[in-house]
Amino acid sequence: MTHTPNLHKPPTQTLTGLQRVESTLEQRLLSELAPFDRRALGLAVGATSALAIVLLTIASLVMDAEGRFPLHLLAHYFRGYRVSLPGAGIGAAWGFAAGFCGGWFLAFVRNLIVTLWIMKVRITADVDSSREVLDQI
Repeated sequence: MTHTPNLHKPPTQTLTGLQRVESTLEQRLLSELAPFDRRALGLAVGATSALAIVLLTIASLVMDAEGRFPLHLLAHYFRGYRVSLPGAGIGAAWGFAAGFCGGWFLAFVRNLIVTLWIMKVRITADVDSSREVLDQI
């Protein structure tokens, strides 16, 4: 049996070193500049804040009987909070709400800044390429 080459097969392109570097750089930039999920970051920061308030309240109850750590000041910000076990639950709810809002806003601002920066880079590149075209005329 003889082997006949496939004439319908498209030629394979080999990338040069510079093309491989540009492709890798483009993939890295896309992954690094991908927008943050606002809800996910809000949930993560909210859950972390809630857990921190619960752990701090319990640690304060167990280790700080004299009240040297002024955790009671959270009551000024979180209505119903007290340095107690029920207060830890109320503080966790408030901490989650505040953390969620903070995380959501952080992701929103980060995405906005990255979007504006990308727009600036694109506009600058367009202007530079227009100058090159106009210089050749």
